[in-house]
Amino acid sequence: MTRILRIAIGATTLMAITTAAAVAHHGWGSYDAAKPVTVSGPIESLKFENPHATIVIKGSDKAWTATLAPTSRMQARGATADIVAVGKVVSAYGYPSTVEKDEMRAERITVDGKTYELR
Repeated sequence: MTRILRIAIGATTLMAITTAAAVAHHGWGSYDAAKPVTVSGPIESLKFENPHATIVIKGSDKAWTATLAPTSRMQARGATADIVAVGKVVSAYGYPSTVEKDEMRAERITVDGKTYELR
């Protein structure tokens, strides 16, 4: 196999892998930024994993799933898994999903009186 052919195969493989990762990651286009919501209540569950952390907040009338930032960004801003823990009362401001019922993309959360920007 020639060197040029190996480089071409390697480049094609790399493009296929990165394209698949980009397709697997959802975009933010399925959230309605024109209708912001604030949901407050205790955290019922937490998934502190990539590509985004998620919490379920027991709101006053229903439970909401809030998609947060990637875990690396959460940690860099001080919103570690210990801060965003099950049982903590949180207020999340963000945009409701146009696809999933009772799901939102959180722009910021407030826990124990401290606000964490997630953008």
